Amino acid sequence: MAQADHDDYTIHLEPDNVLSLAWDPGVRIEAGNARAAVNAVNEFADGSRYPLLVKMANASHLSRSARDVFVEPCAASRIALLGENAVDRILVDYQLAAQPAPCPTRFFTSEAEARAWLVEPETEAGPPGGSLP
Repeated sequence: MAQADHDDYTIHLEPDNVLSLAWDPGVRIEAGNARAAVNAVNEFADGSRYPLLVKMANASHLSRSARDVFVEPCAASRIALLGENAVDRILVDYQLAAQPAPCPTRFFTSEAEARAWLVEPETEAGPPGGSLP
């Protein structure tokens, strides 16, 4: 399994072909590190598309300019945003209402549920962009 460590996050490809991006605890997500993360996803994918698990619960801040980066299409075929609480869910709900995601995207507090959704067949994934369970 390939892995890359960056200043603000870690990204690796899981055995089930899910890309996993974990933001470091307390990180402030601004346009620069958001762009670096999207570029890392695209580099790992190397022209293919993969489901992407984003562990976002430990981030301390997500700027408007970073949110603008995250709505651009990338190598993710679908995105599961893994948070811990209602505050994380509110942040995701707000983002998806303001700017729809470039692919099917859902928020989860359970990693097992997020992974199950990521690997289910495309026809069962639900409508594209911004669908929440």
